[in-house]
Amino acid sequence: METLFWSCLAGGILFAVVSVVLGDLVSHALDGLLDFLSVDFLKPMVIASAVTVFGGAGILLMHYTGFGGLVTVLLSVVIAVVISALVYVFYVKPMDNSENSTGYSIRELSGRIGEVTIPIPETGFGEVMIKLGAGNTVHIASSFERHLLSAGTRVVVVDVLDGVLRVTKLDERRGDVV
Repeated sequence: METLFWSCLAGGILFAVVSVVLGDLVSHALDGLLDFLSVDFLKPMVIASAVTVFGGAGILLMHYTGFGGLVTVLLSVVIAVVISALVYVFYVKPMDNSENSTGYSIRELSGRIGEVTIPIPETGFGEVMIKLGAGNTVHIASSFERHLLSAGTRVVVVDVLDGVLRVTKLDERRGDVV
């Protein structure tokens, strides 16, 4: 029984070391291969912590209590489940929720306010800068109403057609736009 506990403890520690040192390489090598195992609470971090805690708790219970083998295994399982649930609730789940992406679809720009950086002629193309997240993005634009829009003019994106923003001058009446 002690061999099982030591093996689980050593395996968990080895997993932690390998995932820190070679995590990205292994992740790219197995990209998508194990997606069928992707149940929300069965993340590798949770499983590895459960196996490691099972081994450590089993060793400690064997050496410092007078419990028999079956009771030691059952208590080790209970402790491992509780600790891995805590790891999931307080570490894995918040980290999953904190992932952000800077990606966006050009279709999401409809309704956004921007500023003309390169003048837009009545029938041609210019350039518009739109604040998006923590940065700015610049796109090719044309005038929706076929009016000249000079550099510095604030505009609103009306439509996106073939990757070109169709914009119109923003009517900034008092109280409309902050």
